[in-house]
Amino acid sequence: MAWKTDKFHKRFAESEIGTIRKPWKGRIKVALVYPNTYHVGMSNLGFQTVYDLLNKIDHVVCERGFLPTDKRQGSGRIITIESGSPISAFDVIAFSVSFENDFPNLLTILEKAGLPLRSSNRESPHPLIIAGGVTFFLNPEPVAPFVDCFLIGEAEAILPRFFDTDLPDLLNQDRTSCLKTLAQNVPGTYVPEFYNATYHSDGTFRAVEPVLDVPVKIERRFLKDLSRAPTCSAVLTSDTTFDRTFLIEVSRGCPHGCRFCSTGFVYRPPRFRPLSLLEKCMQHGVSMTDQIGLVGASVSDHPEINKLCSQKFEKDIRISFSSFRADALSPELLSVLRQSKVKTATIAPDAGSQRLRNIINKGITEQDILNAAETLVAEGIPNLKLYFMVGLPLETMDDVEAIVTLCKQIKHKFLKSSRARKRIGEITVSLSSFVPKPFTPFQWVAMDDIGSLKSKIK
Repeated sequence: MAWKTDKFHKRFAESEIGTIRKPWKGRIKVALVYPNTYHVGMSNLGFQTVYDLLNKIDHVVCERGFLPTDKRQGSGRIITIESGSPISAFDVIAFSVSFENDFPNLLTILEKAGLPLRSSNRESPHPLIIAGGVTFFLNPEPVAPFVDCFLIGEAEAILPRFFDTDLPDLLNQDRTSCLKTLAQNVPGTYVPEFYNATYHSDGTFRAVEPVLDVPVKIERRFLKDLSRAPTCSAVLTSDTTFDRTFLIEVSRGCPHGCRFCSTGFVYRPPRFRPLSLLEKCMQHGVSMTDQIGLVGASVSDHPEINKLCSQKFEKDIRISFSSFRADALSPELLSVLRQSKVKTATIAPDAGSQRLRNIINKGITEQDILNAAETLVAEGIPNLKLYFMVGLPLETMDDVEAIVTLCKQIKHKFLKSSRARKRIGEITVSLSSFVPKPFTPFQWVAMDDIGSLKSKIK
């Protein structure tokens, strides 16, 4: 089935703009792997950022690998997009993981590559298996037995130090010596085999303690000044969620601190890129495509978002936003949405009642939500998507029923504005369950059991 894999990888490569190819000779060979399909991985700006960062290091060559889908791409080996080489032939296999649901795929990829799953069973001839991404800021332990080392922090702040010119010599050493040197000399490097968990006499967790001369505490690395590092698409392709869209990260972190959301806590402090840098990124993007996507936890919070949206270009472009708050719909932002012919806007009340929105520190009122729904449709956006959660801390059935009540109120505003424009679109309601995240105020809250969640969703 390998020929199918080669066939589909060739198709992916031919559809790309910006593919990076470098000679292998004299360079550290890194297979950057996203543990999901090409379509999902190439829609991830963080993954593309790491690809670009690594290839900017002269003595590194980085190629991409993805999880094949058995029906379309065969069930055989995992090879890279750029050269079609098996990932097992690289010096380093670097997993970029954003979601816990992809953990099983990491093991599937190691198995398909013909590598031992457990790090304790791998030796020096095998590639070094490293992993990074926001999910490992939160908790790397679920896959700790299978990864040689984790990079805890933002890529820009840790990758250059990790992949310095000494790494080739380290890779030629025995595995333990290599990992020990990295753990001692590269802040943010966590090698699970060098630490043991200890417990109290009653079986409750006490601490994680090092068993070798390595740091007691692994500190998250982060980039203090975003003006030093633009984050935007390295490769454009039609085979993503954002078809031929040039993505630009305008900010990192979130100033609002919703108590269920890890973004507002693990990316602290919230940081914004300067307008001058974003303008340059947009100019570069416009030279490649007519679609620009502004990315951030809350794009509308950027202090100069209105100026950025007011940029003039020689050709018509469409600008989309990954997120905006219901209470931050400025005339400039609405104008961009209208001119870009956006078909669907998303509002995230998260909870149906004001009481519960206050508990989770959402920071918006019912009136903000209703005004946003009415205004968006009045501006010509025909469809709305609403995000809610059930199973939140201190939730009652009154709060659950309030979701239905709020949706009916939104529908009333929606129909009123739609009829005025003589066009009625759709309202889509997305209902998910609350999952407690590490490092948030709700991290120790128990998740609702399946029976309770099912009854609330009904």
